[in-house]
Amino acid sequence: MVDDDLWALIEPLPPALARERAPGPRPVPDRQCLQGILYVLHNDIAWQLLPPELGFGSGQTCRRHLERWQQAGVFDRLHRILLAELNAAGELDWSRACVDGSHVRAKKGGADTGPSPVDRRKTGSKHHLVCDGCGTPLKVITTAANVNDVTQTLALADGIPPVADRPGRPRHRPEALLGDKGYDSDPHRRELRKRRILPIISSRRAPNIKDLGKLRHVVEQTFALLHQFKRLAVRRERRTELHGAFVSLACSLICWRRLKKTRT
Repeated sequence: MVDDDLWALIEPLPPALARERAPGPRPVPDRQCLQGILYVLHNDIAWQLLPPELGFGSGQTCRRHLERWQQAGVFDRLHRILLAELNAAGELDWSRACVDGSHVRAKKGGADTGPSPVDRRKTGSKHHLVCDGCGTPLKVITTAANVNDVTQTLALADGIPPVADRPGRPRHRPEALLGDKGYDSDPHRRELRKRRILPIISSRRAPNIKDLGKLRHVVEQTFALLHQFKRLAVRRERRTELHGAFVSLACSLICWRRLKKTRT
């Protein structure tokens, strides 16, 4: 079920549907459609198998809502609102951000899929994630599975949305960026410094930076939280934007859970 307080944040975001005067059943309310989308996100069932007795409407109705809301940027805006709420509560750690990538199977193929690094006969995608020092997801990018992590370093750093609700200008730059040897690149280090971000990235030609793993463990925890949503553990959408809608919604739900803990 959609929490009442969460729905109060979401309700103003979706664009209004044009109500056509035509025969047929009444449109399913937006809140019910969102609950159907969440049911699919949590349980990873096919749209056509969404139980009609739950009152969410047909699977295709929920899928159309997902597509329409993604095109309108609803889920990204919700994510930014929740990040701002966390920032206002002092729950975002801007002293460092952590980056990493995680492979997921893409059973139906589609855009942004490629040979799996584990089994090249199978297609897959990769989630590239940047989180703050507490493990709060800031940005996720989906690429083909055979895309190197280092190629997404700057896209992740630049993709962190401006977060307001604290004195001063909105914040969107961490003080440091932590990465493993997969992000070893001197040109990328220089670009990060130009953005006033200190790169703390292990070099392939040297031993690992001491205690770096202890600071980076939060990104692995965040991946574990993301992939608890079964629809993200295995990619089924051929279209990247629909898969990205699920990813953005999952990030928002993780932020919402953390925000609720601060309020209790």
